[in-house]
Amino acid sequence: MPKPNVQRTSNLLASVTDEMLGGDLAAKLQDKTIRVERLLLELVRPHPVQPRRVLPERIHQAFHQQQLTPTQALRELAQIVQVAARQQSRPFTSVLDLLAQPEDESETIAELSPEETLLRDLVNLAVTIRDDGQVNPLTVVDVSEGVSHLYRIETGERRYWATWLLRDFIPDSNSDGTIPCIVIPAKTASVFRQAKENTSRSGLTAIAMARQAALRLLTVHNYEIPDYAVENDFYRQALTLDLRNKREHTDAILAAMGGIGRMHFSRYKALLQLSTKRWKPQTVITWKKAVLRHVIQLPSEAQSEMIQQIVQFDLTGKQVKEIIEHHSTSDLDDKPDAIDARLVKVMRAIERQTPEVFVQTLIREEKSTHLARARLQNMMTFLKQVGQLLPEENL
Repeated sequence: MPKPNVQRTSNLLASVTDEMLGGDLAAKLQDKTIRVERLLLELVRPHPVQPRRVLPERIHQAFHQQQLTPTQALRELAQIVQVAARQQSRPFTSVLDLLAQPEDESETIAELSPEETLLRDLVNLAVTIRDDGQVNPLTVVDVSEGVSHLYRIETGERRYWATWLLRDFIPDSNSDGTIPCIVIPAKTASVFRQAKENTSRSGLTAIAMARQAALRLLTVHNYEIPDYAVENDFYRQALTLDLRNKREHTDAILAAMGGIGRMHFSRYKALLQLSTKRWKPQTVITWKKAVLRHVIQLPSEAQSEMIQQIVQFDLTGKQVKEIIEHHSTSDLDDKPDAIDARLVKVMRAIERQTPEVFVQTLIREEKSTHLARARLQNMMTFLKQVGQLLPEENL
């Protein structure tokens, strides 16, 4: 097996500029307490409370609870992707197959499942690291205790997982099992630097931005940030916090969030209200703020049903807004008894209707096939519930 091109990688590391690292970190590199090293992958661990979820939530939790090794976590991800790809007639055996161009040119990346897109992007990053070396090292915090060496990732988790993919899943990768890292003492760790890195990278979802806003608020309000995986309830603590009493940190927080305004920040924080009891967090992996901000207007018991509608019919933010506003207007204009009476009359007249005419009318009224399907699904769910509540007849 050819030896790794250590000299080439060293040259690339030497070419890291102030712009790549950020002014603060570049300046601190002049301090001898900060160093760039090639660390064994086994000694590096992602931060469990990192707002960005690189892995699907279930795998993320299992990994940080020491139930899975990095290799096992990636293998589980690959198996999930294989099942999804096989269902769409895109079977593959090697992760490198994910980079092959589709035979049907009309097929686009947008048609891939979130897990397929995730693994494809990680494989693409791994191949780039293999071919060009890792120009941008990770930033890690030295959390070693005694003779046990351990480093926690502050920025660069995607590069971490891509390097594991390179080592264990890509043939002839020439990986030496190490990863270049800028090592920072624990006392100089910064959640703000982590936030800036997250915001500057692509693929940060609205939910991740909400977690990021929460983490910033919890930090400046002196909440203890755990070193183990947490559920959404941990981030939801930030709902009772704001920036009013921490004005000295406001500019830094907003800058770390990408230079957004206070109103924008508040909208992200509001997404923490989303009830997560009845749906899987990974279902919102690709959702945008425009969709989610309308869902939080609903009572928590109605959020689950709305989320299922969004997933099933791929509704846009505009469509979700129209559905919610329509229901709100109906609730204001009509008394429940009057609505129920009209529904009963409709049921009595159903035999005189034809499905074809009804479909045409439904689409015409809703002005969207997506909305028409969603409305019909709501009615079917309602009628099913009605059927379950009907008393049994006495024979």
